[in-house]
Amino acid sequence: MQNRNQLYINGQWVTPSGRNTIDVINASTEEVMATIPDGDENDAHAAVAAARAAFDGWSATPPAARADYLRKIHEGLKARSQELAEVIAGEVGMPVKLSAAIQVGSPVANFGYYAKLAGEFEWEEVTGHSRVVREAVGVAVCITPWNYPLHQIAAKVAAAMAAGCTVVLKPSEVAPLNAFILAEVIDAAGVPPGVFNLVSGTGPVVGEALVRHADVDMVSFTGSTRAGKRISEVAAATVKRVALELGGKSASVILDDADLGAAVKGTVNACFLNSGQTCSAHTRMLVPESRYEEAAAIAAEVAAKFTVGDPFGGTAKLGPLVSAAQRDRVRDYIRKGIEEGAEVLCGGPDAPADLPKGYYVQPTVFGRVKPDSTIAQEEIFGPVLSIITYKDEDEAVRIANGTLYGLAGGVWAGSDERAQQVARRLRTGQVDINGGAFNLFAPFGGYKQSGRGREMGKYGMEEFLEYKSLQFKPGAQGLAGKAPY
Repeated sequence: MQNRNQLYINGQWVTPSGRNTIDVINASTEEVMATIPDGDENDAHAAVAAARAAFDGWSATPPAARADYLRKIHEGLKARSQELAEVIAGEVGMPVKLSAAIQVGSPVANFGYYAKLAGEFEWEEVTGHSRVVREAVGVAVCITPWNYPLHQIAAKVAAAMAAGCTVVLKPSEVAPLNAFILAEVIDAAGVPPGVFNLVSGTGPVVGEALVRHADVDMVSFTGSTRAGKRISEVAAATVKRVALELGGKSASVILDDADLGAAVKGTVNACFLNSGQTCSAHTRMLVPESRYEEAAAIAAEVAAKFTVGDPFGGTAKLGPLVSAAQRDRVRDYIRKGIEEGAEVLCGGPDAPADLPKGYYVQPTVFGRVKPDSTIAQEEIFGPVLSIITYKDEDEAVRIANGTLYGLAGGVWAGSDERAQQVARRLRTGQVDINGGAFNLFAPFGGYKQSGRGREMGKYGMEEFLEYKSLQFKPGAQGLAGKAPY
């Protein structure tokens, strides 16, 4: 048991305002692995007050000095990588080897990257008779999800701190333990009090109190589209800046001249990563009608190799889903797909054999899915792939664009040039060309109801910055020289 009974506010571990706690459940054993404080409005307000008091000093700290703190955090996380991998494997269910590489490797890299960027970024420029400066937006609230918990925390917190913002983090109460380890690392790095604050609790209580608070300048949220809409509504009362990374229903478009075997395998991999609990998962595979039978056979064969089991066992490619509620939700969607007439190529709603405990779901592939059906339109967030056929390229683009979402996708073709032509027609924030890998330094975010704003790379830090223009008389001394940093 890794029970936590304190919150991290103003550079100290403090006793929460209330006495309630939240159980953290191990996804593979269904047992309580820890408890955390169930924070309340008083805790949220205390964290905001600490962040507000620290802002002037932190935002005025030279970027090179902020970078030094971020490097210390990077090294501290790196030293605890194995511990973090095991904690997240328990919380989320991703097999521990994958957890080490993906759930821990990328956030550690992000802190290192933003340390480097803070020291290299062009904070000022001259245009005409104006000096344009970039300044921190202020107190930033970061509300993060459970599926890639530390990755999403790092993408927000590291960027915000590099920009000069002070931060209040509310991690998902489903997978929060990694955030407490981060707080320990930040404390050990000697980050000034109030620059980073951690308050655990639920969205309707702590989340709403933070979003509503008049001293909060920005909210960065990753989660469901439903919750994102609520955050936008609450934040509108104080005209806060809001960055949202929300749901997805990404399409992998396989054109008629693509290497079908590579394309189908790549799509299944992109769909099933993290047991399908990935907002950018390629959950719709679009194939030419003439190649459906071949594509369906390959997909079923590839999916069958995704063994399901204990994330600590060393052999499973897929672990459990994160919770009983998520498992039941995904199984209900599979049943809905069957009811609506889709062809089950592999998997199904029943529990995997020999796994009586844990929130496991069979990897499932549906064929002959109608583009307007429930499983082709709604985000399932589980290992469920829908194969949809099309007649020509124009229809493929219409189907790919035919959802509320626009987060990610892929295009497979006989040449990168042709794939890129189709990719430019997709209304989505990120498109993999012939299996192009995820890039930590490229902007990540979506169109339509997949959100607004971007994370990762310099684009992620720019979300936490304001522009200020200083106008001078032409030829004035104030335009000479470089930035003070």
